[in-house]
Amino acid sequence: MNLQALPAFSDNYIWVLTGNDGRALIVDPGEAAPVLAAAEQGLQPAGILLTHHHHDHIGGTAALLRRWPGLPVIAPADERIDVPTHRVGDGERVAIAGWEFEVIALPGHTVSHVAFFGHGLLFCGDTLFSLGCGRLFEGSPAQMLGSLSRLAALPADTRVCCGHEYTLSNAAFARVVEPDNPALRRRTEQAQAMRDAGHPTLPSTIADERACNPFLRVDQPAVIAAVTRRLGNAPDDAVETFAELRRWKDGFVA
Repeated sequence: MNLQALPAFSDNYIWVLTGNDGRALIVDPGEAAPVLAAAEQGLQPAGILLTHHHHDHIGGTAALLRRWPGLPVIAPADERIDVPTHRVGDGERVAIAGWEFEVIALPGHTVSHVAFFGHGLLFCGDTLFSLGCGRLFEGSPAQMLGSLSRLAALPADTRVCCGHEYTLSNAAFARVVEPDNPALRRRTEQAQAMRDAGHPTLPSTIADERACNPFLRVDQPAVIAAVTRRLGNAPDDAVETFAELRRWKDGFVA
């Protein structure tokens, strides 16, 4: 199989997973143009996976369906996704074009957000980012922490295919939270070199995120200490630690 990240907008990625037969799954096509351009070079779409309803993840779907009528589209149950889809929920398995994925419900960024996990890959939209996580537009801190905890429990070598190129901006915040984390320092240097060379910093791995991502490390003493200093008192539990980290990140300027 071949995995490719097609740049879209200013910092989105449209993921393309191509099998040995040349047919490809398209994940979160926020705009159609990158996919149509790839089709000119031989891309053969076999289906579309959508993680959540935000326009920068679904906006190109209608145009792709006009180009390839009848292309299967799999998405969470959310009426805000206004194209024909097969709706799926937590724990379901979806099979399309020879690929099979488990659906994982991830409330937090949105209430209906899902991820698709299979073949050592995690297509997680805007829930888990490299060194960060999505904003809480609809869900609660407890929901988002629960969603992230489910992802953190996946196999360490799982490749994390998230929706945006945010690694360096997330690294700036993570290094304020955990300035003495050597794994985070190495990951930041690696990501900077990749961006300097014009390459995506993704996919990362679950192992990388466990070692470096403060939002997956709310039980670590250094992260708790950073939140304690910010609050002026120790957080009551992991949910409060996470909630304060997210508030801190929301207003963070590098």
